[in-house]
Amino acid sequence: MSTASVDPHAAENRPRLLDTVDRVCEMCFGLFMALTFVGAVSAMGAPENAAHDMFVTALGCNLAWGLADAVMYLVRTLADRGRKLSLIKAVRGANASSDAIALLRGALPPAMLALVEDPELEAIRSRVVRSSELPDRPALGLQDFLAALGVFLLVVLATFPVALPFIVISDVPTALLVSRILTIVMLFGAGIALGRYAGFGGWIAGLAMTLVGVALTAAIILLGG
Repeated sequence: MSTASVDPHAAENRPRLLDTVDRVCEMCFGLFMALTFVGAVSAMGAPENAAHDMFVTALGCNLAWGLADAVMYLVRTLADRGRKLSLIKAVRGANASSDAIALLRGALPPAMLALVEDPELEAIRSRVVRSSELPDRPALGLQDFLAALGVFLLVVLATFPVALPFIVISDVPTALLVSRILTIVMLFGAGIALGRYAGFGGWIAGLAMTLVGVALTAAIILLGG
């Protein structure tokens, strides 16, 4: 009988670089960052060159935060893999099968605790013990760096629907109106996508995301963000 290998990285080979939650959250993060500068333009009463300066500043800020968020995505991925690898090593090194099962059960999400029986965990423990291949340390692969690039691009691209109207439309009040409409549409669309992914009503989730986004943006501006 062939011996199965246990690689904590293999289970993370997803067909998509980022799941729906990742994509929506990163887009909203970039959107909120850009919105703070749009609010600043409105608060300043649109002085001369404010639109151009706002666009450049908003883009520069989202470039910086997109880079930081992408790096932290890699750090988070590496740390998560290290935790999983440590769990596998601990299971293989346990003195008794009951100790290994306790370790596996402790790693389960709370919602899964009542759904997974000890015999099922014993089967997993047996596979882990029989495994012949195990990475020495957690590592990042090409897909991880592509996903980090996706994080960066989502944060940066979210700048344009919010800030670009100020460059395209010369009348600042009109540009501000268009920017806010685009923002509401993006928040609503993000809410629908997130609601469908989570099994909620799409339209209700879209409305909720719009209200939350507007409230959060107002709070960020009031706090000096």
